[in-house]
Amino acid sequence: MPTATQRFLPHGSTHPVDEVPSAGRLGAFGLQHVLAMYAGAVAVPLIVGGAMKLPPADLAYLINADLLVCGLATILQCVGWWRFGVRLPIMQGCTFAAVSPMVLIGTGGGGLTAIYGSVIVAGLAMILLAPVFGRLLRFFPPLVTGTVILIIGLSLLPVAGNWAAGGVGSPGFGAPKNLALAAGVLLAVLAVQRFAPGFLGRVAVLVGIIAGTAVAIPLGYTDFDAVGDADWLGVSTPFHFGAPTFEGAAIVSMLVVALVTMTETTGDFIAVGEMTARRVEPVRLADGLRADGFSTVLGGVFNTFPYTAYAQNVGLVGMTRVRSRWVVATAGAMLVLLGLLPKLGAVVAAIPAPVLGGAGLVMFGTVAASGVRTLTGVDFRGNHNLTVVAVSVAVGLLPVGVPDIYAKFPDWFQTVMDSGISAGCLTAIALNLLFNHLPSGRVEAPDTASGAVRRP
Repeated sequence: MPTATQRFLPHGSTHPVDEVPSAGRLGAFGLQHVLAMYAGAVAVPLIVGGAMKLPPADLAYLINADLLVCGLATILQCVGWWRFGVRLPIMQGCTFAAVSPMVLIGTGGGGLTAIYGSVIVAGLAMILLAPVFGRLLRFFPPLVTGTVILIIGLSLLPVAGNWAAGGVGSPGFGAPKNLALAAGVLLAVLAVQRFAPGFLGRVAVLVGIIAGTAVAIPLGYTDFDAVGDADWLGVSTPFHFGAPTFEGAAIVSMLVVALVTMTETTGDFIAVGEMTARRVEPVRLADGLRADGFSTVLGGVFNTFPYTAYAQNVGLVGMTRVRSRWVVATAGAMLVLLGLLPKLGAVVAAIPAPVLGGAGLVMFGTVAASGVRTLTGVDFRGNHNLTVVAVSVAVGLLPVGVPDIYAKFPDWFQTVMDSGISAGCLTAIALNLLFNHLPSGRVEAPDTASGAVRRP
């Protein structure tokens, strides 16, 4: 059945998702997506490599490999090939859900080779499980999808807050000058979006980041010394750190991560489908998850980590209303270049955290607002839907507000519940089934206002 947008498109018209903007706009919109996700993309290899006390050369290699596969994974997801790729504007990056298990594997004697062995197995499992997840889409009505999208946005806001304060662990964390810079970027983004004509309004985040960086340089927030030290060319080769090893405990923990990331990615796909008016059908969802699995296998081969959709870029799609998948595919090509040309990556890495924080507040807030918009179409009268939303949001934000709340639980439980997105999503699905699908045993009475049958 055609979507609402498709029904009103003139015959032969191109859906906004499939439109190809001009080269200049592709470049500007694509760069905006790269800047929005870059800090998150490089954080995973930095955290894992830092915990394993890898030398700087190996850390740099992990980052380059990560950016390269991020780009390839994004292109596959947006452009698609056969039964791989959701063909929506989805940016791919390393999942944070895998960080804790990978640190435990890497520091517990397994090393990087055990991490990569478990990542490869998890990726293959995701490919096999993709059709199963596709058939579960009926359990994601607007009540569940709106709640999940809302949780995604709210759970990302602390990330933007930490950036705005200067970045976790930075010497001047929370300094007024950091928050002032972030506020300046936020105001610049809002001003450009409100007053700039046409195209400039669509690249408000890019303009805000460039302006914020320009102000930050003379104030001593950053320098570009690392650019001079970086190599011009860096090519990632398969199994650079040795052949993968396959350890049972490592594989089991990474399989749990795979289920968590598939749940999170499903929420992101549905959110982008809502924003772009291209509904995610079961087959399309399976294709997207299959691409996630293939990219994860690729990550294990090319010395990087599991991949998933990045929610910050979901917010950027909603904020700019630029729905073309070719824009995000262009961003993927830029990431490939950054992975092959370390000097370019060093330039992007020099952007100060408060600048990203100011832009992130707008983008992540947009995701949350999109969830609220989806929930406005849900009927909350004479039913338990409000309870479903309330409890799901509470459970989803619990690990965000109290990060160590599950510290005394088993590792597998922490992997699932420490992610506010997966915790909230699973809660919303379970409560929707409990209140709206299982028989209640109560007598149903006619709704006198509409003639429909409702529960008293």
